[in-house]
Amino acid sequence: MMNGKGILESLLFVAGDEGLSLKQITHVMEIEESEAAEMIESLKESYEKDPDRGIMMIELAGTYQLATKKENAAYLKKLVESPNTNTLSQAALETLAIISYKQPITRIEIEEIRGVKTERPLQTLMSKGLIREVGRQNGAGRAILYGTTKEFLDHFGLKDLKELPPFPEPLEDDFPEEEADLFFEKFNEEKD
Repeated sequence: MMNGKGILESLLFVAGDEGLSLKQITHVMEIEESEAAEMIESLKESYEKDPDRGIMMIELAGTYQLATKKENAAYLKKLVESPNTNTLSQAALETLAIISYKQPITRIEIEEIRGVKTERPLQTLMSKGLIREVGRQNGAGRAILYGTTKEFLDHFGLKDLKELPPFPEPLEDDFPEEEADLFFEKFNEEKD
């Protein structure tokens, strides 16, 4: 017997900010819409009724997603603003470099270049205000397009994107760590 609520919770966690529609949930879990709707409501209630839970389920534009409870906002803000979170991981640096040169770009396109998942680095860059959603791609799925922000320009001391240093090779199928390191070393040198 499957643990439906557990599976649903895992699916919503992995889907992140994009969330899942009722149709996607029924397709992946291979269940009827009525069963999925019941499971969604049950999971939603369990989050709401348990004061020890830090997350809740929300519905936005026909998709369901997990979100943090508002009463924890002060702690989340402290985490985001803490000095320990001022540095970017290698994955976040690579993702930021790709976005800065290829924007607007979707998460899938970034993953194709990097060869690995980028949900976490995208969340980090969004929370630091270095990237933002700049629209939706035309076509099926309407994937989110990402681009850099004014804060990105300020952080690296740039007036506009034309001041980005030239990239040694075109961004294609792979993005070696050494190139990202050199890219951001040059950025920091020019900044200082």
